[in-house]
Amino acid sequence: MHLQTERVSQRLKRRVNAAESHGKMGELVEKRLDIQLFGDFRVSYDTPEVELPNSKKTRVLLAYLIVTGRPQRRERLCELFWETSNDPKAALRWSLSQIKKIGDSIGIDLIEIDRERVTASLGNLTTDLSLIDLALERPTLLPQATEKWLTILNDGFLAGLDLPNLEDYTAWLNLERERIESMRTSLFATYIASPDAPLEKKLHYAREWLSARPYDRKAASALLRLLQEAGRQTEFATWTKNLRQRFDDANLIFDPDDEITEFDVDKMREEQHLLAKQKIKFCRTEGGVALAYASVGEGPPLVKAANWLSHLELDWSAPIWSPIFRELARDFRFIRYDERGNGLSDWNIDELSQAVFVKDLKAIIDEFDYPTVPLLGISQGVAVCIDYAVAHPERVSKLVLFGGYPKGWRIDATPEVAALRNAMLTLTRDGWGQENPAYRNVFSSTFMPGATPDQLEWFNEFQRNTTSPENAVRFLEAFADIDVRDKLARITVPTLVIHSRGDQRINWTVGRDMASQIPNAEFVTLDSDNHLLLEGEPAATEFISVVREFLSRQDV
Repeated sequence: MHLQTERVSQRLKRRVNAAESHGKMGELVEKRLDIQLFGDFRVSYDTPEVELPNSKKTRVLLAYLIVTGRPQRRERLCELFWETSNDPKAALRWSLSQIKKIGDSIGIDLIEIDRERVTASLGNLTTDLSLIDLALERPTLLPQATEKWLTILNDGFLAGLDLPNLEDYTAWLNLERERIESMRTSLFATYIASPDAPLEKKLHYAREWLSARPYDRKAASALLRLLQEAGRQTEFATWTKNLRQRFDDANLIFDPDDEITEFDVDKMREEQHLLAKQKIKFCRTEGGVALAYASVGEGPPLVKAANWLSHLELDWSAPIWSPIFRELARDFRFIRYDERGNGLSDWNIDELSQAVFVKDLKAIIDEFDYPTVPLLGISQGVAVCIDYAVAHPERVSKLVLFGGYPKGWRIDATPEVAALRNAMLTLTRDGWGQENPAYRNVFSSTFMPGATPDQLEWFNEFQRNTTSPENAVRFLEAFADIDVRDKLARITVPTLVIHSRGDQRINWTVGRDMASQIPNAEFVTLDSDNHLLLEGEPAATEFISVVREFLSRQDV
């Protein structure tokens, strides 16, 4: 998740296990370099607190390097923290020198620096956040341990280190805090599921959970179920009426009777456990581009080809991707990656084209030892899967293609369509990343016309944090030239084509016609208007069902 747990030493894991077994999560021994990220930002070495620089921006820089836990490009750090400075590079060098002085004062290298990148030295580092990450990997937690972590989370992540005049840093900090809220959700569920926790405290945390997530069906269901268990019929009736009205007012479906019946806290904890076990790694393409990839879950492989607007960390808190990803990770070792120019992969790249997208998929598949893999393509990723399956049929077992198209808009475009699309490119170039999200709504409303205002706001911000304005335009240009029509008839593996009947981004007839040209392909339409399926809509459940059935089938 935040600090990659595979980088935390086995010593730290043993300390967590020993401390939890005694119910003393806050009394970890053998301290060395410890970082407090909740409440006031503090650094301690062998217990004594280390004096930090007076410069707030330097403290923020150190905290940012520790939390991200991966190499950061100097250029990106200058953009984040010194965009308005007369000499950003000099300002960065000064702050890095101050951080080096902290390490020199205690005889430790806090950061590693080369000509292009800066990395926090995490080998002997303990943070309160990394401890919670490790705790969340455990299948069970003692109630007192869960309470300890919830107390720490309540102190506020990087409290006092807001820099509201720095938009990119503020966006990152807000997303991290949102992720902390997801951790709280997991801990609330963990406590409520504990058979040893007292019912009154379970009710207390259920109320806190619902207060933090007022439209979370699971939180609402948990509170109602616990009120029933406690025999509080009057309060149960009041909450049932209020929650039904709350969800109705927000145009969300919530049937208390069905929700209570279907509520499964063990399943919810399993989902959070899967998330915590995700491992993010990097590989290099033949051209030297760094691609970020991740796998989560156990079982046979399922490789998802990258498509525009992805982020291996942020996706898991998404109202779009995460529900589907979690379900797929139950049955498969779910493998996905960020496209070049996007997410955690390299942004500064020379080429964005269908050809390199296919090469990137090949690079990811080659990282694993599977002789064959099924491929999942979504939207623009459909053409990438088709291209790869025709070029490397010996490596592909099945294809699942959702919401895709075999040719870009520029192919056979009328003058009217070309003019409209070129206007959209100009809008993207001028508006991407600006404070006013109106221009992004042009895209998000066609991706997800059925989204709530909160979901649209999330998607708008997500677009901003996944790529640069320049790359956004380059992606749209590259997608316009996609053409794999001549390869459809050459697909030799079992293929399932899925499309939303009301898709306002790519008309469902495109999916139908594509399926008709693929030998023996199956075609399924979903009752949805969304190009990207939303959490809670029936079409998302149907998508998972048909994909599971298709991939589990033994084709002769």
